[in-house]
Amino acid sequence: MFISAYLQTRMSAEAADRVAAVTSSRPGTPLQTSWFEFLLDDSLLEKHLQKSNPAPVQLIIQFLEQASKPSVNEQNQVQPPADNRRNRTLKLLALKVAAHMKWDLEVLEKGLTIPVLNMLLNELLCVSKVPPGVKHVDLDLSTLPPTTAMAVIIYNRWAIRTIVLSSFPEKQTKPGPHQINIVLEGAVRLKKDFYVHTMRTLDLLAADTAANGETESSTAGLRISADELHCQVHYDLGGIFFHQGCTDLPIYEKARDHFRQTKELLKKVIIFYHSFIHVHLDEKRLAGYWNACRALTGDCDPSDPQTTPYDQINSLIRAHNYPAVIEAFIKDNISRRNNKIKPLCLDEVCHKLCVCNAVRDTLEGEILSVRFQQLLLKPSKQVVDFILEVCTRSLEKDRPSEASRRNMANFLKTLCESLEDLSLVFVVSSHKLFMELLKEEERKVLVEQMRKRSATINLSAKPLPSFYDIPASASVNIGQLEQQLILSLEPRRIRQILIELHGLAERPFWRVNSKWEVPPDYINVILGIKDNLTKDLVYILMAKGLHCISIKDFAHARQLFSACLELVTEFSPKLRQVMLNEILLLEVRAHEAMAAEGSKERPPPDLVSRVRGYLEMRIHDLPLRQVVGEECVAFMLNWRENDYLTLQVSPSLVMNNPYIKLGQLLASTCKELPGPKESRRTAKELWDVVVQICSISIQHKRNSDGRIGLIKQRESSMGILHRYDVILGFRNITTCLRFISIQAVDVEAVAVTVKELVSYALTLNPNNQSWLITQADIYFVTNQYSAALNLYLQAGAVCSDFFTKAVPPDIYTDQVLKRMIKCCSMLNCHTQVAVLCQFLREVDYMTAFKALQEQNSHDAMDSFYDYIWDVTILEYLTHIHHKRGETEKRQIAIKAIGQTELNTSNPEEVLQLAAQKRKKRFLQAMAKLYF
Repeated sequence: MFISAYLQTRMSAEAADRVAAVTSSRPGTPLQTSWFEFLLDDSLLEKHLQKSNPAPVQLIIQFLEQASKPSVNEQNQVQPPADNRRNRTLKLLALKVAAHMKWDLEVLEKGLTIPVLNMLLNELLCVSKVPPGVKHVDLDLSTLPPTTAMAVIIYNRWAIRTIVLSSFPEKQTKPGPHQINIVLEGAVRLKKDFYVHTMRTLDLLAADTAANGETESSTAGLRISADELHCQVHYDLGGIFFHQGCTDLPIYEKARDHFRQTKELLKKVIIFYHSFIHVHLDEKRLAGYWNACRALTGDCDPSDPQTTPYDQINSLIRAHNYPAVIEAFIKDNISRRNNKIKPLCLDEVCHKLCVCNAVRDTLEGEILSVRFQQLLLKPSKQVVDFILEVCTRSLEKDRPSEASRRNMANFLKTLCESLEDLSLVFVVSSHKLFMELLKEEERKVLVEQMRKRSATINLSAKPLPSFYDIPASASVNIGQLEQQLILSLEPRRIRQILIELHGLAERPFWRVNSKWEVPPDYINVILGIKDNLTKDLVYILMAKGLHCISIKDFAHARQLFSACLELVTEFSPKLRQVMLNEILLLEVRAHEAMAAEGSKERPPPDLVSRVRGYLEMRIHDLPLRQVVGEECVAFMLNWRENDYLTLQVSPSLVMNNPYIKLGQLLASTCKELPGPKESRRTAKELWDVVVQICSISIQHKRNSDGRIGLIKQRESSMGILHRYDVILGFRNITTCLRFISIQAVDVEAVAVTVKELVSYALTLNPNNQSWLITQADIYFVTNQYSAALNLYLQAGAVCSDFFTKAVPPDIYTDQVLKRMIKCCSMLNCHTQVAVLCQFLREVDYMTAFKALQEQNSHDAMDSFYDYIWDVTILEYLTHIHHKRGETEKRQIAIKAIGQTELNTSNPEEVLQLAAQKRKKRFLQAMAKLYF
């Protein structure tokens, strides 16, 4: 259908990011119930959807992926998906899930890629008895059964929304299909209520597919009032007309009229129905559309007393009546003096414009304007927050120039020096950008200057003799103090804020931020501290330190943990040892982070000695976190401390600590690898332990006829560790073990283990091409083709500066390319298959031709022809389109062949350059689709 092709060609990076989110999130939210279980039990779907987190979008993806899987005949030829009962049931299940979601396009668009949602809505058209082969613009909605008409409306709404959300309004060289509006314009002329399929009506369709019955001719579906549907459709039509206005300015008036009717119907729906269940629109976006349309069409009278100052001034500017603009500002001054009416929107815009200009001047090394200096005399916190937002967003995202960074750093210093309110100074000095741009010495000097300006709040970073030697001063209210407490990473400042808070109110301030968490192993010990101030301080210092470690801000984590250690040393030997253990874990993780970034530096002997000390430590009644022991063993393995693990660890320690036991087996195997005879014994010992951990125990029961039958499989209890503990405990080991599948080994458990190891490895080094390819392979063999393709593309992107250079052949080997080709084929993106077939060392014409013969392609088809450089494939395309009578597509293929750089008589270097250029552009386009 032309709509689908057009939608694909209009996809931009903005839409690709929004649409491809599902593929990147799918592996993180696995379904607890497998797709085939819903085929076996008719009642299971409704039960599952009643759960608290049923993941409906993931269900739709699984059902449609399984239903669209191609089959292979006896000659090993790939055939289109079979039209059998199984596949029809899977498609119906997908529709039932969408019906449960009340056909909420906003949610479906966020969760499904364009091809998958297109497939889903085409199925809706099919089951709703929309006449096949008839263009939607030729249908008379008033004569169609209710659910049939509604299916057409939903599909065309989605088509329009996708065009609008897929691209930023811009002048197009070729206008879009204006016929797409006709269906929805017909819908708003219908004055009757509408009905859409529910799970019940879909069941009725499945029971009797030959008859229309009550599912179409009556009102069995979910009722949607005419006002609700018209409100939604007017909003969607307004969006598409606004989008088309760039090529035809008068169309903005149509957009304005539709948005006006949207606003009126929205009020009506709220008054009469008290809510809008079936209206899903962004009211802020609607307001923006409305203001933009009025400004573009000049639809406001400056003399109208109801017109806002912004609208008045905008109209005058459009009319080039600049003297009247000045007069409007003067009148605004008069009205503020006489009537006490302050046009806040205009005032705020002026302030924000002033800030934006100041930041621009800063980046270009210009002097700040007097107007901006005046703005800083008594700014509100909102103004300071906006300044910091503009600074952050205005600095180039990836690699800002050194000049820009220094200019911005100087600007932030000037900002601090200009602010009189020290609470605002704190907002700036604790901001992430401030910490990144100013060196530590600069920050110390600046904070010292601030300290001298006021004795009420001590912001000095100068080391003090003791952590307690800080005066308290309750100078701001509780709300401000709590906000500062949340933002601060300076231990002395945190304590001072807590002293002030406890002076104002006696309550547990460790609960101020719900995101502050300490390990459950330590909760009882910390909450057992009698002094409330000390309790708050210990809890918050530890929680903030752990958060800093999680974001790899190890410098602040050290400061926070050191302060906490100094504090607890004076009253609790138990908490002192806890902090020493956490500081050890911090140093281990900091060193491993350096290694992940490419550092080859071995850990200092002191750190290795402390790790050994922890493994050998035995203190009664001391709360220990399991992760500390796990990572200490992993640390010793990673840095080849094999002699210690194999020779120096005491036997009692090996017997009592399963992680040390498993670590010893791994170390022994690694140590003995050079000698094949010796390594057999150690490898066998390691293998026996792994088999026990990954084994499944089988229970049997004698049946009534005397035969023994299998009744249950479960995880074996023979292993030294539970399977889950192994996954968590040894995910830090940088060398992945490859296990061989043998009888009685739970292969799925091994696969999960490897998957977890690779997933965690990618959190440490997300740009490792080998690990990305391995993760992609895991998704590939588990039939998660969208996720696999996403990672294959990521692997290519990170080693080619986002495909601005050629991807190295050792990354995109023929094997990887063939897997990418199969992923595209399984996703029914057959034109992409044909393009990728050119990437192989020898072009796979048979696969390319077979793909181009497919007529149910879910990709953009002819929009990909510009990426084909192989003339043989292009000639085959012209033949296919001529044979089908597809004149327009044939012309596109002929135009592609006619490009001079593809002339076969060109020198080989020219042809290679043409191929490389198309490769890069194609891979960038694919990345926008699947990232």
